[in-house]
Amino acid sequence: MTVTALPGFPRPVPRWRELGLLAVVAVTLLLGGLSLGTTRTGSLALAHPAGLATYLGALAAVHLALVLAGRRVDEVLLPTVGMLGGIGLLLAERLPQDLVVQRVGSATLGLASLQLIWLVLALAIAGSVAIAVRSDRWLRVYKYSWAALGLGLLLLTFVFGREVNGSILTLDLGPVSWQPSELLKVILVVFFAAYLAENRVLLADARVHVAGRLTLPPAPYLLPAALMLALALGIVVIQRDLGAALLFFSVFLCLFYLASGSKVDVLVGIALFLLGFAVLALVFATAHERVAIWLDPWSDPLGTGYQTIQALHAFARGGLLGTGLGAGLPAVAGQLPIPAVHTDFPLAALGEELGMTGVVAILGCYLVIVARGLRIAAGAADDVRALLAAGLALVIGVQAVIIAAGNLKLIPLTGITLPFISYGGSSLVVNGLVVGLLLAFSDRGPAPLAEPRPARRLGRQQA
Repeated sequence: MTVTALPGFPRPVPRWRELGLLAVVAVTLLLGGLSLGTTRTGSLALAHPAGLATYLGALAAVHLALVLAGRRVDEVLLPTVGMLGGIGLLLAERLPQDLVVQRVGSATLGLASLQLIWLVLALAIAGSVAIAVRSDRWLRVYKYSWAALGLGLLLLTFVFGREVNGSILTLDLGPVSWQPSELLKVILVVFFAAYLAENRVLLADARVHVAGRLTLPPAPYLLPAALMLALALGIVVIQRDLGAALLFFSVFLCLFYLASGSKVDVLVGIALFLLGFAVLALVFATAHERVAIWLDPWSDPLGTGYQTIQALHAFARGGLLGTGLGAGLPAVAGQLPIPAVHTDFPLAALGEELGMTGVVAILGCYLVIVARGLRIAAGAADDVRALLAAGLALVIGVQAVIIAAGNLKLIPLTGITLPFISYGGSSLVVNGLVVGLLLAFSDRGPAPLAEPRPARRLGRQQA
């Protein structure tokens, strides 16, 4: 059957691969909801049926909007993000609802309800951006303006922000609080992608000999990007948000390598970062404490090392296949084993109840996002869009690696969130924007028109 468009409207384009993957996501989340509900009640029941129905309806609505808009965009990203967001929703429903409570008018919303609202908003932003954005010119032309805006938001946070767990991260706007550093990661990717693409040839070929065979890019061409990065890192370090500093620097190094192809520059950058972090660990008490906890959390098992130790115990209890959704250790002495489980340690909770198999599957979803982003970059029309797509995908992938490594005690714990799974409105909304931009940049143009069918003979030829 051929689908025709109404005059003045785009021709709908079926997205069968995406639809099939979304069906797999729906079945998986429904099975997870049944597992959680059955564990809770002891009989066959679906946990949070209204929430799951709303979430799956939002995914279906975004899919239908993309079909009707006729955009030929990537068909794997939306189902992958949908799976991660659904896992985050099930985790929010499984945890105590009073971990986060907010009053909206006369209603009191708990953790799962708030997570659902932010997830639906993130999906709406992703779908809207994927449909509405047709060009990246508004990003590349005003790169310095975007960078100045992002740094200005961070400065506002430093002046008017609220301190949370020793870090000045949150800016309150009435009843809503958000973290400008989440938006800054997108803004810096835009700036770095546009600047590095403009100077790609010079950064790769115009090398300056330093010592022996060691060569570095010429300072005049590298200086603007280095200054922007130094300003962003400096402000973030002053705010004691070391997780964002690590994320910004890692993404910058990845983009620089993609632009220049120089492994030496990346190694020099890593060495400088490690040196700078060592200095910070000596100067700032927050950094020193996190390094000390990472090296030996058992030195203070009931104090600063408590959450790290409990996270390791959670992974150990989960083993290979996990205890099952809702069957993890609910409390120790009436309290959660991991107080910040919904923000900093969601992977530990999932590792206990889904096992290492579930953890590997979740990390595999992030790998899929990175792979699709790099695929979009490989097919981009120019260097700016290629670096933009790669940088946006790496923002999600690198952030997931940092928080996963912190939960597993491979690196010191940082205060960033696990994309689409951790609770946090700022993170969910900005990551929805990232996915929307990736979808928009993957557009392959209008679908080719079907070849006309040969006309039927009206009668037999006369002899």
